[in-house]
Amino acid sequence: MDVAQKENLDMNGKDVIQKYPKEQRYTLAILQDIQRKYRYIPRESLEALAEYLETPVSRLYGMATFYKALSLTPKGENIITVCDGTACHVAGSMVVLDELEKILGIKPGGTTEDLKFSINTVNCIGCCAIAPVMMINDKYYGNLTPKMIKEILGEYRGEK
Repeated sequence: MDVAQKENLDMNGKDVIQKYPKEQRYTLAILQDIQRKYRYIPRESLEALAEYLETPVSRLYGMATFYKALSLTPKGENIITVCDGTACHVAGSMVVLDELEKILGIKPGGTTEDLKFSINTVNCIGCCAIAPVMMINDKYYGNLTPKMIKEILGEYRGEK
C-alpha cells in the first residue's frame, strides 16, 4: 500500500464513526467528531458514515453544508472569527478584517496554504463594549487596531 492509499484510509474516520451506535440520531455528533479530528469532514468520511448508517451520502452532505459550524474543506489550526455586528462595524471591524486579509492573503471563508489560519466573520460575538473584536480559537481580542493584528498573529506563528 502506497502513502496516498494509506492517507485515504486514514481519512475515512471509521475509528470515530464506530464509537457510536448505528442510529441516525447520532449523525450530527459523529460529523462534529470527524471534523474535530481532521479540522474538516473529508469525502471519505462522509462515504464511510453513509455506509455505516445505511443512509445516502447526499443526506450527510446536506447536513454538512447546512450547519455553518461544519466544513467540507480543510480549516486552519487557528480559527480567526471577526465580529461584524453593528458596534464592531462602527468601531472599524472592516479595517481589522482588511489587515488580516492583507497579512494572511485570504478572505473570509478561506484557509492559508500552510493550514495555519482560517478566517470567518460573524454578526455578533457578544463583546460590544470592547469593539472591534475578534477571536482566535477561544481567545478574545478587543479594541483592535490594524497595527495590533501583526503582533497578535505573531503569537500564533511562534514569533516574539
